[in-house]
Amino acid sequence: MTVPAESVESVRQLTAAWRTLVLDRDADADVRDLPGIAVRWADSRFGFFNCVTLTEEEAGAESVGHRLARAADIMRAKEHPGFLWLFEDLLDEEARSGLEAAAGRAGLRYAFPGTGMAADLPALPEPAHSELTFVRVRTDGHLRVYADLQSRAYGFPAEEARDGLAGSALWKDGVHAYLALRDDEAVACAATVEARGRLHVVFVATDPRWQRRGYGEAVTRKALYEGARATGLTRATLHATAAGAPVSPRIGFEPNSRMRFYGLEG
Repeated sequence: MTVPAESVESVRQLTAAWRTLVLDRDADADVRDLPGIAVRWADSRFGFFNCVTLTEEEAGAESVGHRLARAADIMRAKEHPGFLWLFEDLLDEEARSGLEAAAGRAGLRYAFPGTGMAADLPALPEPAHSELTFVRVRTDGHLRVYADLQSRAYGFPAEEARDGLAGSALWKDGVHAYLALRDDEAVACAATVEARGRLHVVFVATDPRWQRRGYGEAVTRKALYEGARATGLTRATLHATAAGAPVSPRIGFEPNSRMRFYGLEG
């Protein structure tokens, strides 16, 4: 088998972007690159800041079983829970067919699906939405609002997302993070961060009360537009949850690798 280049790009984007984000959260974060495993773990109460992923290409069933067990051991040693992000295209056919059994033996439980996506966006128009204005995250107050949108969208307690973002200097400068406001109420948010010569879209969320109105798409376009204008980059990547997967193709993203997120059993 040959692993598609876009799938390799997708996992490398994760390891590069999350290294930047978790080290911003904690300068002593666990960012080890082990054989076949990348650890990007801030040990934050915000679970998306705690990440392990498998990086071996054309991985066979035996190797994947060992990697899953090692990843689970790493996760058990941490104070706060997080996720194993698994890119299916990196596995050979035998490893994919036996994945759920192998994950179960390692003590991992399937949490939710995802999709790696990428796009070439050489000429983005300046975004506009008749019901929205956009504000770049520049203050601690903006960061709290951004974090609270994450919590509402994903069902986390407010203090968990705040623990991941509060006090960050990077998110007020190096990350192109935007809030979408409707009548001065923040209803959606999105951000882009530079990673390996690409813009990587992170932490898109829409308040559940305001979903299916195009707000998430609009603010994602804004984060991409401003990120591209600042960096000159035209290649963009993202990892979409099930909620975001239908939106991203409207911007120009094409799916590549299917993903599975796992947490620890119990």
